[in-house]
Amino acid sequence: MSRLIVYLNGKNVGILEEDDSRLQFRYSPEWLAEKDAYPLSKALPLQQEPFEKQARPFFAGILPEAEPRRKIAAILGISAGNDFAMLERIGGECAGAVSLLPEDAPPPSPTENRIRRLSAQELTGIIAELPRRPLLAGEKDLRLSLAGAQDKLPVHIDAEGIALPLGNTPSSHIIKPEPQRFPGLTANETFCMRLARAVGVTVPDAEMQRAGETPYIIVKRYDRSVRPDGTIERIHQEDFCQALGFPPERKYQQEGGPMVRDCFSLLREWSSTPVLDIREFVDGLVFNCLVGNADAHGKNFSMLYQNGTRRLAPFYDIVCTIAWPELSGTPAMKLGKARSINDMTLTHFQRMAEESQLGWPLVRERIGKLSQRIRDVLDSHSLDSGDEMAGKVAKLISGRTDKMLNQIK
Repeated sequence: MSRLIVYLNGKNVGILEEDDSRLQFRYSPEWLAEKDAYPLSKALPLQQEPFEKQARPFFAGILPEAEPRRKIAAILGISAGNDFAMLERIGGECAGAVSLLPEDAPPPSPTENRIRRLSAQELTGIIAELPRRPLLAGEKDLRLSLAGAQDKLPVHIDAEGIALPLGNTPSSHIIKPEPQRFPGLTANETFCMRLARAVGVTVPDAEMQRAGETPYIIVKRYDRSVRPDGTIERIHQEDFCQALGFPPERKYQQEGGPMVRDCFSLLREWSSTPVLDIREFVDGLVFNCLVGNADAHGKNFSMLYQNGTRRLAPFYDIVCTIAWPELSGTPAMKLGKARSINDMTLTHFQRMAEESQLGWPLVRERIGKLSQRIRDVLDSHSLDSGDEMAGKVAKLISGRTDKMLNQIK
């Protein structure tokens, strides 16, 4: 039986075992005895008994998906379907505060601060390499893992520039290069994130840069905080699929994944301040609809564990997917049974409110306020960048917002 020690910010919280290709997790007695102990996941409550079926959704949810996962497996010489082997090789710097290490490895030092500075030329080379070597898999002293199907890289950014975090050193930002198959994606996402911030939707800082000819977006990690001495501390998080017990391959509703009403139930039951987080989540759903993002699935929403609280995390991966007509318009999570993101009306939102046991006046108010704020920001031209894709996205969002405002009136 193979084992990995599971750490939260350097503390041993349990053991992950693999037996006949099945994952099993058990909390350590030391962690259960901690006064301030908290669960890794809502789906993994604190208990002495081991978790079997419930373990895989959380731990597989840490890992990359789709093509990046297949490429990493080929580089490391392991099976793409082997969650345990993948975690053993790259489960060092993950989303949130989780690290996984072999039993014979020394525990991670929470104060480790080793980085490798990157020149502009080195960064350009790494970004060019990422499609062939996702997360720089196999690179010495790097054990990086992030969920998702897009190429990305955790990095450390400070006043001196960009660096790779080594060993147990936390990253501070995530770099996502533009994939060749979606030209303009970086400008699209940057515009949507800046628009979200401008209208009061909570998102992390994001900016667009270039490495040679390749555009990339830098996103500040919301699951990291800076201590007074300048070192970075990890903050635990889990996405909605992990919290609800859905494995990553079921992140879409049409594939058996979470529904909108499941997400609201999660917030009612699990958030430390459900009234505030439910309203914030309504804003996130409305904003994703207004910008034409059909890909807002269960892994694109998260809970953040900090200072004894559980709160809805800032929104991320917001993209106007309708900028590519060839992509499916089917919402990743359907709102009021709407079959396409382009068919959304007030009636669909009203049905969503009924299904999710929400007051319709609250939902209608948030739709009206966000629509008007978006209209005002677009009219001010404060986000104009001269980029062709950003201009296209602004025009699409403008049309969708006007349509919604007309329905409200």
